[in-house]
Amino acid sequence: MNKRILQIKLFTPFFMVLFFLSGCTLGPNFKNPAASAPESYRTPVTVAEGAVDLKWWELFDDPLLFSLVTMALENNRDLRIAVSRIEQARATVGFVRADQFPRLDVEAGAVKGNYSGGSRSPDTNSTVYLAAPLNWEIDFWGKFKRSTEAARAELMASEYGLKTVQLTLIADVVSGYYQLLDFHRRLTIAEETLNSRIKSLDIIQQRFDKGIIAELDVNQAQVQKEIAAGAIPLYTRSIAKTENILSILLGRLPGGIKTRQNTADLLPPDIPVAMPADILEQRPDIIQAKYQLKAQTENIGVAEAMRWPAISLTGTLGGASTELGSIVIDGGVWSVGGSLLGPVFDFNKNKRRVEIEEQKMQQSLYHFENTVLNAFREVEDALIEISTYREELAAIDRQQKASKNANELSKERYDKGVSSYLEVLDTERTLFSAELQLSQLQQLYINAYVGLYKALGGGWADKTDRETR
Repeated sequence: MNKRILQIKLFTPFFMVLFFLSGCTLGPNFKNPAASAPESYRTPVTVAEGAVDLKWWELFDDPLLFSLVTMALENNRDLRIAVSRIEQARATVGFVRADQFPRLDVEAGAVKGNYSGGSRSPDTNSTVYLAAPLNWEIDFWGKFKRSTEAARAELMASEYGLKTVQLTLIADVVSGYYQLLDFHRRLTIAEETLNSRIKSLDIIQQRFDKGIIAELDVNQAQVQKEIAAGAIPLYTRSIAKTENILSILLGRLPGGIKTRQNTADLLPPDIPVAMPADILEQRPDIIQAKYQLKAQTENIGVAEAMRWPAISLTGTLGGASTELGSIVIDGGVWSVGGSLLGPVFDFNKNKRRVEIEEQKMQQSLYHFENTVLNAFREVEDALIEISTYREELAAIDRQQKASKNANELSKERYDKGVSSYLEVLDTERTLFSAELQLSQLQQLYINAYVGLYKALGGGWADKTDRETR
């Protein structure tokens, strides 16, 4: 008993040193990268704190749009891939973390014969054994700890990657929906214009048949009718292709998409704009890039640790018998040992490994900085689009109203013989173009708001998300 107590006392300082050293880690510790936000936007705008928390697509007050967004969040395949990547990253954390702990295996075998140790024996020998080998590489230099932290950072990056996919998906669905409405409006304009020109052609044809007007007027009217007729298959095709794109976003086979019927009062809601500094904490791609930088910083520590010796403890506990038919053992077998394996001369391979990881960290840092810069560029682009599209839309609206009035007056003048049919053709072309352009600008104006909220990174975070970030 005293002998065992003495052995324990002798080994206690040794294990204390092992545990102390296992707390050491090599390589740089991660620090949040510096990133600054402008004090204000280039385009004058009223900002509001907490604006990015809005589920902005609900503010359009369109139940059909809301149902499409909900369906996409439930069924989109890209979103499911992103969710699967999170589960993969979570499993990777457990896989990597297991290297920090001892590994216990089971080993068994049976041998009978007269050959052993490379030579023939005059006797036939039998051996049966059952053992439990234990192996533990002491994490002296923090290699496994750094690997685990890198895996955790990748897990967080994948979670914010999911939020990035969600944000992009919502914006794509909303943008596609309003693009679809625009094509429906333009198709309606083309159909109404075609009907109007068919009626005009009939009147002109009757006048030509009576010898009142020249054949040139008939031909010009025919040309204008066919221009309107040619626009119908164009917008029919655009509608179908847009519906197909939306269907894939919704996670279903290509098919029709139900939309609102009344688009006359289609204008974006009054949505507040977030503070510039909120973007750094709200954009999921910025946060994702930060965690990717953290993971790469931890990988430098892993590479540094690989330049130093790896020390492992091994042990075996089991039993053996010289009779194949019996496992009755008079006494157990055991062994305890340690090993050290370290690089001596490898033509600077391990040193180059560290340099590789350091350069990868620099690339991750530049990626983070570029993500921040592009985020503010996207916000500024969206703001200037909203401001200028609003002015352009107002101008085109006035142009459309003037063109409609001019077209009516030119028809009256032509009917009274005051002007030629060329004047009517010119006003019809102008009106048709203005109506199509007005519809397109309404869609671009609304989607500029969609682009703004995508650039702000809003619509996915709640209070819990921010507190745990």
